Amino acid sequence: MRTLVLLALVGLGAQLVDGSLGMAYGVTSTTLLLAIGTNPAAASATIHLAEIGTTLASGAAHWRFGNVDWAVVRRIGVPGAIGAFAGATFLSSLATDVAAPVMSLLLLGLGLYVLARFTVAGLPTGRLGLPLRKRFLAPLGLVAGFVDATGGGGWGPVGTPALLASGRIEPRKVVGSIDTSEFLVAIAASLGFLVSLGSQGIDLLWVAALLLGGLVAAPVAAWLVRLLPPRILGSAVGGVIVLTNVRTLLRSDWVDASSAVQGVVLGFVAVVWAAAVVWSVRAHRRAVASQPAAGTASDPSPAPEPATAPR
Repeated sequence: MRTLVLLALVGLGAQLVDGSLGMAYGVTSTTLLLAIGTNPAAASATIHLAEIGTTLASGAAHWRFGNVDWAVVRRIGVPGAIGAFAGATFLSSLATDVAAPVMSLLLLGLGLYVLARFTVAGLPTGRLGLPLRKRFLAPLGLVAGFVDATGGGGWGPVGTPALLASGRIEPRKVVGSIDTSEFLVAIAASLGFLVSLGSQGIDLLWVAALLLGGLVAAPVAAWLVRLLPPRILGSAVGGVIVLTNVRTLLRSDWVDASSAVQGVVLGFVAVVWAAAVVWSVRAHRRAVASQPAAGTASDPSPAPEPATAPR
């Protein structure tokens, strides 16, 4: 019973972060399952089964608050589902130990860019509103879906920074579109696991506990991301990306850092991240104080729109 309660709390916390920052549900939940000795394939299958429900609830909530770009959902979600099915069916025979640090290095670069760009200059507006093309979204979806299924998480960490770095879509719509399209990825990955594994190693009570926690958090997260100013949200997301991938690199065979070194480095990254968020908060407040209705050049974040029902 204690395990089920813990899993429900993990599901709640992971979905709260994922729904407001566009990542971390799979990574957080998978880490816990692996820590208690769950087989990697079974852990990923358990998470993705739970995500069918949590992503559906999260997508509906984001849609309700106007956080979804359906063109992006369609163009990235379908290739993502294909990549997820392939990743799930090959997980048992595919070693991802080498691929993980390479991917983390690329994501770290994107994370540093997002963190610096939003903290220093606010929301990029030069390309805001320009369409995102299929030749960008389709390969991104394939890679993100494959990484998500093989690693138990990765759809958000791969997709969110790439869309943010493009500067063509508002941060809240990046988060909402990534969360909504993840529903297709979760279904495809779950089907892949069921085809290759059956129900072996999957505890349906664990799935239900994670699902329950996620369902509670989904509407709260979708509401929260609409209220956060884009500049602050971008700094927060960038910090999550950097911290997560620095941790992966430190624990990889490439670095194999000691626990003490990991603690020092991660502590330093956390302090820098916190300072960046504080800087963005202060910059946003200065901008609101000077031009409360329209923002300023230093923080071109649009004024929050009133919550309206979607058309």
